[in-house]
Amino acid sequence: KTMDNQINSTNELAVRREKLAGLKAAGNDPFTVTKYDVTHTAPQAKAEFNEKEATLNEGETITVRVAGRMVGKRIMGKASFAGLLDGEGKIQLYVSRDGVGEDAYAGFKKWDVGDIVGVEGFLFRTRTGEVSVHATSITLLAKALLPLPEKFHGLTNLEQRYRQRYVDLIVNPEVKDTFVKRSKILSLIRSYLDSKGFLEVDTPILLPLEIGANARPFVTHHNTLDIDMYLRVETELYLKRLIVGGMHKVYEVGRIFRNEGMDTKHNPEFTSIELYQAFTDYYGMMDLVEELYKMLATEVCGSTTITYQGNEIDMAHWERLTMVEAVKKYSGVDYNDWTSDEDARADAKRLHVEVPADATRGTVLVELFDAFVEDKLIQPTFIYDYPVENSPLAKRKPSDPRFTERFEYFINATEFGNAFSELNDPIDQKERFQKQVEMR
Repeated sequence: KTMDNQINSTNELAVRREKLAGLKAAGNDPFTVTKYDVTHTAPQAKAEFNEKEATLNEGETITVRVAGRMVGKRIMGKASFAGLLDGEGKIQLYVSRDGVGEDAYAGFKKWDVGDIVGVEGFLFRTRTGEVSVHATSITLLAKALLPLPEKFHGLTNLEQRYRQRYVDLIVNPEVKDTFVKRSKILSLIRSYLDSKGFLEVDTPILLPLEIGANARPFVTHHNTLDIDMYLRVETELYLKRLIVGGMHKVYEVGRIFRNEGMDTKHNPEFTSIELYQAFTDYYGMMDLVEELYKMLATEVCGSTTITYQGNEIDMAHWERLTMVEAVKKYSGVDYNDWTSDEDARADAKRLHVEVPADATRGTVLVELFDAFVEDKLIQPTFIYDYPVENSPLAKRKPSDPRFTERFEYFINATEFGNAFSELNDPIDQKERFQKQVEMR
């Protein structure tokens, strides 16, 4: 069957090339068309007809010009139906020999699903009740030389969908909603932070040395200076320098590059949003995050209660647990019962959680969190007070220096962010960096 599909695909490519050659030979090269004036998107056309249909006089029509990709076609002798998908939605076309002329209709019948077309005509409602465009003229704007995925099965291969987003958007147009929401979310985040007095900045992407987060970088070469340079793995350190320089509220929406593994939740190139504020602490940042997410859910989704990947999530209610409290809640193990690192390692062994032979209590606590807690955090949850062992940039808690004033927040069992009261003791900072290097 696979071989048959490959043969059919090869034949299809050849047929489309032949059709293009025929069009060019007849002086109808579709790739020479540079402009087509559009009056309506598909949703606009449908909305206008639904609004005015009842008030139209006999013989009165609404004329439209629409353009997009032909995503279906049914040839029925002297008349045919086709589907047109534009940037906003889909509308049905009715193309007939009487409507567009005999020559134009004969040409239309040779067009392929996937071709880009422009159609002028008037709106009407079919016997099945569907608002459609009765074509009076049709124009082939671009010839699709590659076929779309087979319509019945659609595009279901996840890797192909991620690698060929343009095809995914054609075959699964509902996917566009994700991109639209993402754009609106970024716009609203910027608006929210700007209203709080934050200043958006850009920091360097190419760096002269490997710095920052514990991630493997991409390496490139600067020809003029004849030195290796690194794509940034974070925006953190330059933003902190701006804080030092007296810009007390800054943020960046920045591209990050990490030369590491990839899956549906991790990509070597991604966008992060980092913000820094002087004279506050991690509790202030928790408040900011919670307020921001409530606003985003309301503005983008119309409610603070949303359904995501099969789970109903209430953005209006956020739980706050220390890591010690969370591990005790979901595993039954209490960090405060450990009197030594050996006690912690013994509990890990009892619970069948692998830890290094020299693991400290803080290290064991983090491993137990990963094993027992994270997948339970469906509703919005702040986990705070992380062990100093895995928080090299966070300020120690004055009341318990074994922990730091750091939090991460989780939604749908996924970490969505990380924050902390900034470590500003340079001696402590240097010691922690040295320990990181030793461990590496």
